Amino acid sequence: MRKEYLLAPGPTQVPPEVLLEMARPVFHHRTAEYRKLHQDVLEDLKTVFRTRNDVYTMTSSGTGAMETAVVNVLSPGEKALVVQGGKFGERWVNLCKAFGAQPIVIDVPWGKAVDPEEIRKHLKADPSIGAVYTQLCETSTGVVFDMQAIGAVVKETAAILVCDGISAVGAIPMETDAWGIDMLVSGSQKALMLPPGLAFITVSPKAWKRIDERKPMAFYFDIKKARKNLATFDNPWTPAVTLVVGLKKSLEIINARGIEQVWKDHTRLAKAARAAAKAMGLQVFADPPADCVTAIRLPDSIDGEALVKRLRKDCGITIAGGQDQLKGKIIRISHMGYADSTDVIIAISAVEMLLVEMGHKLEIGAGVRAAEMALLGK
Repeated sequence: MRKEYLLAPGPTQVPPEVLLEMARPVFHHRTAEYRKLHQDVLEDLKTVFRTRNDVYTMTSSGTGAMETAVVNVLSPGEKALVVQGGKFGERWVNLCKAFGAQPIVIDVPWGKAVDPEEIRKHLKADPSIGAVYTQLCETSTGVVFDMQAIGAVVKETAAILVCDGISAVGAIPMETDAWGIDMLVSGSQKALMLPPGLAFITVSPKAWKRIDERKPMAFYFDIKKARKNLATFDNPWTPAVTLVVGLKKSLEIINARGIEQVWKDHTRLAKAARAAAKAMGLQVFADPPADCVTAIRLPDSIDGEALVKRLRKDCGITIAGGQDQLKGKIIRISHMGYADSTDVIIAISAVEMLLVEMGHKLEIGAGVRAAEMALLGK
């Protein structure tokens, strides 16, 4: 028998008490029981998302919420400013193109954060830009963007700010209303500690004004339908009832801990992972790095794809490798959601052993020791 450790940046581990809640019998969604559940979940989501606005829950992956934030906001031919510094910035670009919008792309080197002044420059040069699309954490590179500074820039314009917080909500500080984030999207399978299948989106009054001025081009992802149904705490389509039941429990866990403390917990684990990487003679790839996932650059002599496969096959540990131009060059270790210090130690110890077997010179145990010292605050 072998234990399995899920330490990839999505899907992530799910707490046993959440799994137990989801094992309860399924009930119908057009009932008072579901409407009460939906109402309770909405209030808890507002706390985690740091917003007074409604948070819409939809049955889809996080990409469904991303599509919602494009198809309801931009008419064909309208311009959007998109920060592209990784795979998920590219997804915003592709979504804009899919619905006939014109993306103006700010290309950022992978692993680097966008300069908010670049956004200011583009918005000043072209006031017709209707929306700015970016990330809080670019999961493919492990970098975190300064959303507070970006929000301050966009707030001065007529454009709305749309943020992909799929891997970051519940892990990294995010003050949706205070920072002027008009639409924040997320997914269930990251720091919210659920299986894949739910997506979330917030909508500010500024965003609603823009949406209401446009003819809907969506059917399933028509956010106006979601707004109409939310008045009675219904969903426009059949919701994933079992996942919403699990969501109530996962949000209870987060809010019992307190979202600020949850953010601090993620910072503690991230510092341990980064300290371990440096002690193993490796480089943290992202600058600045996010606290939900640590991307580590590997030496040219190490095949990152082979390392990821061996971790899964030999150790039962699932992490992620690099994507596209980073394939084989980095590994990504998640420490979001239902992850703790032991998970980080287990991942680092296994990476250490395999690196040695694959020819990388390091003092065995150096990474584990560095992680432990960081966890102890030393």
